[in-house]
Amino acid sequence: MPPGRRRPARTARVAAVLLAAVLSLTAAPATAAQDTSPSGFRAPAVPLRVATYNIHAGAGEDQVFDLDRTADALRGLHADVIGLQEVDVHWGERSAFVDEARALAGKLRMRVFFAPIYDLDPAAEGGERRRYGVAVLSRHPVLHAENHEITRLSTQTPDPVPAPAPGFAEIVIRVKGVRTHVYSTHLDYRADPSIRAAQVADMLDVLADDRGPGILVGDFNAEPSAPELAPLWHTLRDAAPDAGPTYPAVAPQKRIDLITVSHGITVSGARTHATAASDHRPVVADLRLPRRGG
Repeated sequence: MPPGRRRPARTARVAAVLLAAVLSLTAAPATAAQDTSPSGFRAPAVPLRVATYNIHAGAGEDQVFDLDRTADALRGLHADVIGLQEVDVHWGERSAFVDEARALAGKLRMRVFFAPIYDLDPAAEGGERRRYGVAVLSRHPVLHAENHEITRLSTQTPDPVPAPAPGFAEIVIRVKGVRTHVYSTHLDYRADPSIRAAQVADMLDVLADDRGPGILVGDFNAEPSAPELAPLWHTLRDAAPDAGPTYPAVAPQKRIDLITVSHGITVSGARTHATAASDHRPVVADLRLPRRGG
């Protein structure tokens, strides 16, 4: 754990949830798992298809910005909820100053919650604020959304020191009566694992305050066997251990984009999706939520 680290506050800034029209669910049908309620009644578990994708600010492996290509890759996942990383909102020329969160939500007709890591002054007077972070797209109504702080080492300031900063997104959705927490994260990329270790501890603190099914997805910048991720596996489990590597998108060598789930959630299948719309590949998993959660 890095020197000078302090535990971030449980409650961080609450951001607005941006609503778009809803499409009918397109997740592939599967046989429902069974769950036993306290009364002994066996109710079918609730299906939910979840995905995670580091979109590389809308640029493909070829470094060409093409948000339509990004949207096509996301559409092909047929997911109900998608965690996104490396999302630009009026950030700069690399993404044509587009609000990618709103644009992708509109293209996919999904709801979106954007959680900035950085929120900087406009590039020019009178312009939009430059923001960069993570997001969650959802076909289900969003009951609550929050941008939590976790330990970060800024890339925007000289000589940064570890400090709490926003960019750990949480949404709460109700899926056929089951209240479910979904989190999207992007952990530190540096070779030194100490910041990632602190981030894991911070995320687990957030999860510990929540009840019901929990799904944590994102770019962890470490493989599941990395020592700094070990504390996660006391609370969560890897939903896609056999889905294949995710990075780089062409001829991937590492599995650093993960879907993790709380105990009680059943995984009926998971896979990576071969696309060069980013420098990462997306991961998608079919889950079954226990009825008694929430």
